[in-house]
Amino acid sequence: MHVAIVAGGRGVRLRPFTTALPKPLVPIGEEYAILDIILQQLKAQGFTRVTLAIGHLGSLIRAFAGDGTRWGLAVDYAEEDKPLSTIGPVLNFLDQLPEHFLVMNGDVLTDLDYAELLSTHANSGAPLTVAAYRREVKIDFGTLETEGDRIVKFVEKPTLSYGVSMGVHALSRDTLTRYPKNVPFGFDDLVLDLLSRGVPPSVYQFDGYWLDIGRPDDYDEANRTFEQMRPVLLPQARNGHRVEYV
Repeated sequence: MHVAIVAGGRGVRLRPFTTALPKPLVPIGEEYAILDIILQQLKAQGFTRVTLAIGHLGSLIRAFAGDGTRWGLAVDYAEEDKPLSTIGPVLNFLDQLPEHFLVMNGDVLTDLDYAELLSTHANSGAPLTVAAYRREVKIDFGTLETEGDRIVKFVEKPTLSYGVSMGVHALSRDTLTRYPKNVPFGFDDLVLDLLSRGVPPSVYQFDGYWLDIGRPDDYDEANRTFEQMRPVLLPQARNGHRVEYV
């Protein structure tokens, strides 16, 4: 039960918060760091080991998470000396991972059952299983469909619905052995390569609570609703680990 958490990004969309803090340590509800919530959830669901892939302000993440003792987890680190995107860091410690494992972003706030996702993937035979969420996007303009210079359809300010990746993926080690180490390689690169080779990933549909804390609107929403959502996100939480500002 091993999870690789990609936590090396610069978090430019969340500035000025991420000027002094790495994105996984931004506070939620003024009490918890997002990374604290994730680690508590993983422990509660039976995971035992976490590898944190760090880069930008990685020393602060090391100082916060340590060896994982306070969560009852074994936490280790893989430090990148240049940006490697979202899958690239994992390739550098692939030989330390079990046959099936999770890779997730360090800025995900959700009540997803991570253990069920991993189990579903392990039993599926798929090279990759992507946790997916239905997201609605409000378009603030009237949209046009045209044929040549003629309008054939008009919709005033429609709401579009898309399936989006939640930033949580289950992988098999064999899926990644073909890719080189220490070069930038993203989730998008992986999916496109799998599709081009005729080995499509599976999707794990999820309709619970999910926010991408890297988006300012989602971060604001997370803080606004945290007290309401606390029992869902942390049903076994007692005392959180507050982010201290010095």
